[in-house]
Amino acid sequence: MIWVVLLPLLGFLFAVFLGELVPRRVVGYFACAAVGLAFVAGVVMFVGLLGVPEDERDYVSTLYSWIVSGSLSTGVSLLVDPLSVVMVLIVTGVGFLIHVYSLGYMEGDPGYRRFFAYMNLFVLSMLLLVLADNFVLLLVGWGGVGFTSYALIAFWFRREDAARAGVKAFVVNSIGDVGLMLGIFLLFLQVGALDYQTVFGALAQGRSIDPTMLTAITLLLLVGAVAKSAQFPLHVWLPDAMAGPTPVSALIHAATMVTAGVYLIARAYPLFQAVPFTMGLIAVIGAFTALMAAIIGLVQPNIKRVLAYSTISQLGYMFLALGLGGYTAAIFHLMTHAFFKALLFLSAGMMIHALDGEENLFKMGSLRKKLPLAFWGFLIGSLALAGLPGFSGFFSKDEILSLALLGSPGAVVLGEIALVAVAFTAFYAFRVVFLAFSASPASEGVAPSRVLHKPGRDMGVPVLLLVFLAALGGYLQFAGSAGSLTGFLAPVFSRYAPGAVSEVSFGQDYWLVALASTALAILGLLIAAGFYLLRPGLPAVLTRQLRPLYNLVLQGFYLDRAYGVLVVKPLHALARLLAFGLDQRVIDEAVADVGRMVLDLSDAFSRLETGRVRGYMMAILLGAVLILAFLLGGRL
Repeated sequence: MIWVVLLPLLGFLFAVFLGELVPRRVVGYFACAAVGLAFVAGVVMFVGLLGVPEDERDYVSTLYSWIVSGSLSTGVSLLVDPLSVVMVLIVTGVGFLIHVYSLGYMEGDPGYRRFFAYMNLFVLSMLLLVLADNFVLLLVGWGGVGFTSYALIAFWFRREDAARAGVKAFVVNSIGDVGLMLGIFLLFLQVGALDYQTVFGALAQGRSIDPTMLTAITLLLLVGAVAKSAQFPLHVWLPDAMAGPTPVSALIHAATMVTAGVYLIARAYPLFQAVPFTMGLIAVIGAFTALMAAIIGLVQPNIKRVLAYSTISQLGYMFLALGLGGYTAAIFHLMTHAFFKALLFLSAGMMIHALDGEENLFKMGSLRKKLPLAFWGFLIGSLALAGLPGFSGFFSKDEILSLALLGSPGAVVLGEIALVAVAFTAFYAFRVVFLAFSASPASEGVAPSRVLHKPGRDMGVPVLLLVFLAALGGYLQFAGSAGSLTGFLAPVFSRYAPGAVSEVSFGQDYWLVALASTALAILGLLIAAGFYLLRPGLPAVLTRQLRPLYNLVLQGFYLDRAYGVLVVKPLHALARLLAFGLDQRVIDEAVADVGRMVLDLSDAFSRLETGRVRGYMMAILLGAVLILAFLLGGRL
């Protein structure tokens, strides 16, 4: 088990300390091998779990005792159970394909060695997060993911947009980090321990915990999850994060970073399950975010920003499932989303790479024959994203919709909101397909034939494998009444709260939901075809006629501007006030006054040094007389 985290660590250390001593290509190969072998180790762990009874499919490996203070005893302990193993396979499997793709995509970049060092550290941090047996080690992995995401988003730091995007991601996620840390601190005050078994066991055994404190703990943990998984209202960092290299975007969106928040809620489900208010809030945030992000994605001109809002929307579906108790459904959608979102990003990366960095959809077009693999990859990914029958997204998305639409009245309302988002999802997905591959380039665009250069095998093989996973990955769940993935994960979510997990029954009602979802997806596809194939001038006409509405959606409902006015500017004003009013006029002046006083004293004493020996002798004599008088006076 230790090899799963040790191998990416070795890859990182090799790139940092030996990278300059070997050919740059060797650094890339070593980084890929490290993650690939970690995936093999994950497969070994998976097979090992299958060989033991369900109630024994969890064990802890303590590497060493780390923090021992009072009642707190925390070690570097790794937890192997079905949930952590599934996450390991997703992180290392998809991560390996993205690493291989990066060999070709980053070829020629001056930061090649630094890139692979950060990528291995990113994977290592995520593995620590999902394998941690306690909240302290989880926090270490959480922080590592945050740092490496900043480093990779701002990888091209000489570009102002990349530098700003990295800082923005770091600052927004720091809000979530503070919430997570405060939640963990309050949890320790209530339970006196931070390892999962003790904390969750205390709840399962009916240990009395102040309900108000438990609500506060779950809300603080939720703040961390919302920030890391880019949910409303802390989603604003993710679209700007597209300033980094495309493989970074793929890794953040598919296998690491944004999935951390979903994993946190799934792992800490006994805490959240005990607070219905927080569970309801999770579901509401998820449904609202799914619809909001899908609407914003309708009009984005940048292909990577379309995919960014797509990720935010799909994560909203996962949060909806988590809030309804559908933990296995959320993890299932996390897995299928990793497949098709990695495929979409890597296919988009082929187009961007071939067009010398062009990301504007309206400067693309007619790429189907020139980039056939990118076309088929993006098409299959879009079919899976839209949830059309037979593709991976169909099974995972419809399972979440069924949980909502076949649940309580409140859940039905949220399900209807999520159902509307299905049509928007299909529209923006196929809008990209039609603009990039079928439509002619815009008049102001660059003719693709003049700048096009074909991607190499390094970029092609991962896309081919992801095509297979995006098309067929959904069948891992849809096997029998419960599904193989559900059966594998069931022991995790029934151990501490039996009967609390919501499961889907694949009966007639499920298929009615699937039919409605499919109909809306097809409707969105047909509208996109009408707009961009049959009547390509119509979008421009509607844009002119509905300019205020178009700008509202294009700017993300002006949420960034609202934060700028309500948060950033007041904080800047406060910072200036403190800098000039407190720091310079009070603290700096106080320090300066002390310095002036010392100088005045030294100047006064310096005047006693005249350089005349007779004066010194008189001073010594006077001092001796005073000392003698003092001594004699005491005796008398």
